[in-house]
Amino acid sequence: MIYPEDLNDWHAQVREEIIDPAREITDPHHHLWPERLGSRYELPQLWADTQSGHNVTRTVFIECGAGYDRSSPEPFAPVAETDYVEAIAEEAAGHPERAQVAAIVAHANLRLAPETLNAVLDAHQAASRRFRGIRHAGAWDEERDRIMFQGQPIPHLYLDPDFQRGVALLGERGLTFDTWHFHPQNGEFLELARACPGTTIILDHFGTPMGTVRFAGLREDRFADWQREMAAIAECPNVVAKLGGLAMPVNGFGWDGRDVPPGSDELVEAQAHYYHHMIEIFGPERCMFESNFPVDKLSVGYVVYWNAMKKIAARYDTAAQDAMFKGTADRVYAL
Repeated sequence: MIYPEDLNDWHAQVREEIIDPAREITDPHHHLWPERLGSRYELPQLWADTQSGHNVTRTVFIECGAGYDRSSPEPFAPVAETDYVEAIAEEAAGHPERAQVAAIVAHANLRLAPETLNAVLDAHQAASRRFRGIRHAGAWDEERDRIMFQGQPIPHLYLDPDFQRGVALLGERGLTFDTWHFHPQNGEFLELARACPGTTIILDHFGTPMGTVRFAGLREDRFADWQREMAAIAECPNVVAKLGGLAMPVNGFGWDGRDVPPGSDELVEAQAHYYHHMIEIFGPERCMFESNFPVDKLSVGYVVYWNAMKKIAARYDTAAQDAMFKGTADRVYAL
């Protein structure tokens, strides 16, 4: 097993030339934290990745429970994460030649009563002009205790009327809703998307096709089922797909436990069929490539990931590539 403190040396074993180095990229999904899994990932670490060769000019921070103020009343504790990231984004703004943290997707408990939820959203907006939306992930699994990134403890969250009311309220306020879940929840996610047609909903990480715990060795066996699930979700015009996060340990590719990490050709060979299916059913204008760093850094390097995306995107025309690398994210997050 590769431990977080070894990751940079581990990835340094794989060196690749940058493909299409001038292509401008908005990375619409990364995290920041002062400490997690024995690691730190803040502006120096983010810039070490975004400045490693690809032309990443803007990023979107996605909530991860960092910097909460536990002394605040519970509904407002996540606002401190927005304060934490806003300070980092302001520091970055002093170096315009480097990637800018251009938007913040924060957390709020969407089951709150509307008056309380509105107050929390107001506090996020007051904390940062970069605030664009909320992620309240629905990820839950009966074997969650065996999963590294195990999600949250409430089953069937997407079906909760209070939760659906909160997602709908985001749309009423012109805010986005990001979420991720495990593939057994795809049907419940579909019901949520149908129940909240006025909210732009961003599906993170392909609906997480699991390849570990009880699905160990079975991920590809249910690929056709996953295709049908995603096709049904794509019929909801309010859903946008983030294409990335497929190298988390739960997906079962096993790269996080290897002596040498994969190169871009291996990533393409193993995962391209997932990407091409999503691009086919959603269309490039509703797809955006995402790094999901530093979570996916447990398996793949930043240069390798974006090289793989450029190889996958090569079959599509220039307009489609522009959308998936930048345009869709810039539009959805109003960058």
